[in-house]
Amino acid sequence: MPEPRTVVIAAFSGVELLEVTGPAEVFSVASQLVEGDAPAYRVEIAATQVGPLPTAAGISLVAERSLAEVSQGVDTLLVAGAMDNADGRYRAVIDPDVVAWLATAAPAARRVGGVCAGVHLLAEAGLLTGLPATTHWLTADQLAAHHPDIAVDPEPIFIRAGRIWTCAGVTAALDLALAMVAEDHGPAIALDAARAMVMYVKRPGGQTQFSVPLSLQASADDRIDELRRWIDEHLAERISVEAMAARLNLSVRHFARVFRDCTGRTPADYLEAVRVEAARRLLEESAHSLPDVAAASGLGSVETLHRAFRRRLGATPAEYRRRFRPHATAR
Repeated sequence: MPEPRTVVIAAFSGVELLEVTGPAEVFSVASQLVEGDAPAYRVEIAATQVGPLPTAAGISLVAERSLAEVSQGVDTLLVAGAMDNADGRYRAVIDPDVVAWLATAAPAARRVGGVCAGVHLLAEAGLLTGLPATTHWLTADQLAAHHPDIAVDPEPIFIRAGRIWTCAGVTAALDLALAMVAEDHGPAIALDAARAMVMYVKRPGGQTQFSVPLSLQASADDRIDELRRWIDEHLAERISVEAMAARLNLSVRHFARVFRDCTGRTPADYLEAVRVEAARRLLEESAHSLPDVAAASGLGSVETLHRAFRRRLGATPAEYRRRFRPHATAR
């Protein structure tokens, strides 16, 4: 029986409540959806001292472990944050105890994430040097001014740079945790978790969604959900609208209408969107050549890959890779 993945959320007095409870809830819901006798995740809150932990919301959490007690075996380490505006300007709060602890704890974790203003603590610990990173737009200027060696981008909801993840403000912590669940257990489990939490996964508000892995809501039709899972498993193959309609035993015209009603997109638009998403993940997480990325994602050719990226992301595949995987060397 596989052991649960241990997720430790480091916090401190005055921390933003949702930056702790949001990811914890995502991992908890995902644990209930993953098949097996043991939960998929074990979430723990750690602070300087064990016991009640006041938050910015005026509600106290309970830290089960002290930072000093966190040892080997941590799979995912998240750092929550806090902001103050005593002088009329929002500033990230820097907790020196958490920063000092990160220097020894972070290297032992498989995956490290900074949540909102918690990204500043990763920066102070030297974990973001030379990497792209995002944070809450209210403190992005502060991060860039104090750490010119970090490529700060205030637009994405979150950015992954190898094993280091950073995310934007507050509710972006949910998107970050869902992406981690998708990495561990696949996009279907992450989508089911979002659906169980009644999350509006594709969020409005003008934020660039370069890094959002769950681009569409679950549909109200189980047949469409099953089809989308099938598409995810067969992206590298040639998939026509006729083939999709046949899987649902519908005429092409009826299928196109049902699909658009359920997803808000045409089948062709959706298919290209998920293929671009797959190509993005390959560019972020591997050193595969552009022809290999185009083939594996089902876009077919490098020319088609370029056209789709420019149309949807406003960047070429090479530019995207330099931005989100700056140290990769394509083979």
